[in-house]
Amino acid sequence: MSEQKQAQQQVVIVGAGMAGVQTAVALREQGFTGPVTLIGGEPHQPYDRPPLSKAILLGKAEDSAFDVDFEALDVELRLGLDVTGLRAADHEIDTEAGPVPYDVLVVATGAHPITLPGAEGVPGVHLLRTLDDAVRLGPVLERRHTVVVVGAGWIGAEFATAAREAGCAVTVVEAADRPLAGALPAEVAAPMAGWYGANGAELLTHARVDTVETGRVVLADGRELPADAVVVGIGARPATGWLAGSGIALDPSGAVTADERLRTSLPDVYAVGDCASYPSARYGERLLVHHWDNALQGPRTVAATITGADTGPYDPVPYFWSEQFGRFVQYAGHHADADELLWRGDPAEDTWSVLWLRAGVPVALLAVGRPRDLAQGRKLIETATAVDPARAADPSVPLKAAVR
Repeated sequence: MSEQKQAQQQVVIVGAGMAGVQTAVALREQGFTGPVTLIGGEPHQPYDRPPLSKAILLGKAEDSAFDVDFEALDVELRLGLDVTGLRAADHEIDTEAGPVPYDVLVVATGAHPITLPGAEGVPGVHLLRTLDDAVRLGPVLERRHTVVVVGAGWIGAEFATAAREAGCAVTVVEAADRPLAGALPAEVAAPMAGWYGANGAELLTHARVDTVETGRVVLADGRELPADAVVVGIGARPATGWLAGSGIALDPSGAVTADERLRTSLPDVYAVGDCASYPSARYGERLLVHHWDNALQGPRTVAATITGADTGPYDPVPYFWSEQFGRFVQYAGHHADADELLWRGDPAEDTWSVLWLRAGVPVALLAVGRPRDLAQGRKLIETATAVDPARAADPSVPLKAAVR
């Protein structure tokens, strides 16, 4: 794109989370000189989310605002502004404060937590997605309330960890037969079930919630659980309702179906982060990645495509981490079509890893307290380097030394 054309191009980014902020930063880093407007639905300075379930919840930090000088970057911030629609033919988005024109639009609206049917509006029921959510939950932990967590996924485990650290009585209710049922195979998730009890939290599996009332949760089998507070962590959906009627292509989950350069089906509109899926040539399927690293990396591709400095297709090895029950859990890759699973270490111990292979090539790795395995395994996944399964299954052999 010529500098003259760039200077006149108005880029509007909807969503002021990690993906939106990093898109604005990447545009400036890559030399984009035109006006950039960043619109956020929350009134707060744009902030990072991982500390919400840790430091902010436990009162160890007041906020997690990004260390970004928007004024120095010449990025216009419009905060506390809800976006209600997109009219592609007019190159305008609709907001509560009136229409906003764009030349290039970046959709970075993230995901909304799924609410528990029948629990909306019941006093004491919380979600954990925003800074305000974390601030509301702080006093619950301070008062050492009896807490019921619905959902034993990543967020449920992280909140349960923080609540136990604060001295709360914690019961975690999970409809499936194990924690992380949607994320990991049974044999890998099974050892994690023991982490709850070992840290003083009760984990109830095969447990469906029937009703949530003030002060208690009633399960489908009739059991009643006392609950000063209920925290719901049963997943998230792409926050794309405002795109209804815009003509933008969405998949059945509501995610924007972006292409390999994160362009949408509409001209001059991109989508990045939790609200968008993209086609992965590496894994041969479309991926929807609800994790921080995706919101950090995708914006570089968006900025490069907008500025014309095309850096090739977006196809990273997905990565995320979780701190729970005193353990640092890391995952890289995508294990859906692996044909072999190797254990490195004993899952009854404090540290272990699992490596997934396809035709002898690593495609995913889960590391519990073994960051070196993660770092080396991630490189093998990125380069599609085959390993010797016998050596790769020996935890005393560094993964980089297990190459065929």
